Amino acid sequence: MKNNSIKTVVAVGIGAALFFVLGRFVAIPSGIPNTNFTLQYAILGLLAIMYGPVAGGLMGFIGHTLIDLSWGGSPWWSWVIASAFVGVVVGLFAKKVSLNDGEFGKKEIITFAIANIAANVIAWIVIAPVLDILIYAEPANKVFAQGAMAAVVNSVASVVVGGLLCAAYAKTIAKKGSLDKE
Repeated sequence: MKNNSIKTVVAVGIGAALFFVLGRFVAIPSGIPNTNFTLQYAILGLLAIMYGPVAGGLMGFIGHTLIDLSWGGSPWWSWVIASAFVGVVVGLFAKKVSLNDGEFGKKEIITFAIANIAANVIAWIVIAPVLDILIYAEPANKVFAQGAMAAVVNSVASVVVGGLLCAAYAKTIAKKGSLDKE
């Protein structure tokens, strides 16, 4: 168990760092202010499925906080919380997607896609805009437009790129009983 918790702590550090780098430096503007197409949610989806909800939540929280701090301001807590939520929700599906057992077939792909789409839709169409209004008194039309765009681009990145990463990772795992004794 100790070895597993060390792996998880390392994964959180690496995951948060990758989330930060991809979110801060590999961003394509979406046309909606402060909303970009990035690959950070693909990495978050992969690592949350591998390490579970606590690790996923911490990766999203720490990674998004670092992105916001790197711009010279304070964290935009509504979006930090939404990113953490995505990591937690996707991580809750870790036991249903046997990625660490080398399984990523049709059932796992569908489960992974549903988990990511549901997490991103709730995070960006409900949590982030509502908190933007409550915490920052932002105009509703602006934050719901940003949220809708974020839900779409983050879902696409998570499902397509994250799914490809999951499939590639699963192929590196030897399945139980697949090794023959000579």
